[in-house]
Amino acid sequence: MAVRKIIRMGHPTLRKVARALSLEELSSEAIQRLVEDMVDTLEDYRGVGLAAPQVNESVRLAIIEIEGGETRYGHLDALPLTVFANPYYEVLDETTAGVWEGCLSVPGLRGYVERPQAIRIKYQDLEGTNHQMELEGFMATVFQHEFDHLDGLLYLDRMTHLGKLAFEEELGRYSLD
Repeated sequence: MAVRKIIRMGHPTLRKVARALSLEELSSEAIQRLVEDMVDTLEDYRGVGLAAPQVNESVRLAIIEIEGGETRYGHLDALPLTVFANPYYEVLDETTAGVWEGCLSVPGLRGYVERPQAIRIKYQDLEGTNHQMELEGFMATVFQHEFDHLDGLLYLDRMTHLGKLAFEEELGRYSLD
């Protein structure tokens, strides 16, 4: 168990399509250690989600934990720390909404990104059991953001207008829409 360094935009691992994990790998000590390190890292960096490529491991693995309650994005249901192996999502409704996204691999910046607001995710747990969930609103945005890392994408790739890219400090100082 260790806090790993989060790699930043420009590192080639962030632009690779991560490889799927085999059933045998899911229960391996190496993946168990990786998940433990990712949990420690997410806690240390105070994030909501973390994908394995962000700690320089090009495998299809992500973790997400949402405290829930009232947030700047409205009311969110809590999601306990969950491990998503080999996840993917499908859009259920093309209707989009935008939020100012940030990323641990793009520190200090936020960009306005519009994403579909209704998705279905499919994934495996570390025992290899298949699961699916349907998500709406901000929760759908969070999952798309994290799973995009597994396909070598950053939120900047989803932006339609770079005029909506700003330093976090300036967003706090000015009301940018």
